Amino acid sequence: MRRHSSRQQRTILRPVEVSGPGILSGKSIRARFVAAPPSSGVVFVRSDLPGKPRLQAHVSGVSGTARRTTLGRHPVQVTLVEHVLAALAGLRIDNCIVELSGPEPPGLDGSSQEFVCALLSAGVKNQAATRSIWCVDEPVTVQAKGATLTLHPPQQPGLVLTYFLDYGPLSPIIRQVHTQNLLPSTFANDLASCRTFVLEEEAAELRRQGLGLHLKPMDLLVFGSRGPIENCLRFGNEPARHKVLDMVGDLSLLGSDLCGHLVAFRSGHPLNIELCRVLHERLVATLSRLAA
Repeated sequence: MRRHSSRQQRTILRPVEVSGPGILSGKSIRARFVAAPPSSGVVFVRSDLPGKPRLQAHVSGVSGTARRTTLGRHPVQVTLVEHVLAALAGLRIDNCIVELSGPEPPGLDGSSQEFVCALLSAGVKNQAATRSIWCVDEPVTVQAKGATLTLHPPQQPGLVLTYFLDYGPLSPIIRQVHTQNLLPSTFANDLASCRTFVLEEEAAELRRQGLGLHLKPMDLLVFGSRGPIENCLRFGNEPARHKVLDMVGDLSLLGSDLCGHLVAFRSGHPLNIELCRVLHERLVATLSRLAA
């Protein structure tokens, strides 16, 4: 990897809170966002646990990627972090403390919209330190079970993300694609409101596991044989857009900005985190060479 450019680090101006039931637990949870010093990154604080343990939002702390991204290990753990991380990364808020009164952020409607609205209401300010933006000179690909995720060298400034969604010809979710040039404005307008989604049989399996028992189909995007159940799409390709949102959140765990074109085909959290780990290893190697 090589350093492409840099920008000013950013944090929020004042604390702000978002509350609501967790998607998995159904428990009422409060998320409080607080400004953090330069180069401290995003830190989750479990304010409900003794000693208020802290979890750095970094790929090295990822402990699970099954249908969601989890940091830490029980009992000091935070799961389903991708929607909060996407809101912060999408708005280019680099340094922030996220105090949680439970093991997951508020679920809201399964999107990042309310987090984005709260963070924008808090205000964003530049900090004295800079944040490096990194790129690759050759494509870097991770793949598994027919899914692929590739970071291509940049053809223009910034990060562009493309997701090809294909659940097969018999799926109620049609094949679709979304490409996004990532800026704070485009994230807020084009991605933040896009909700997580499941197939009807997947929702039934989660309920059998005792998860999301409080949810109704209208609370999230649940696809039955004829499309969304008791719900309407916000965009014709909302599922593909949400996959891009997840990519933004998961790849922020690298702790550095990326420049280039990120192209995904049928991938999810496991490949997002795998690519993040590969890039982190390369970044560490590059920094070691520069320091030698």
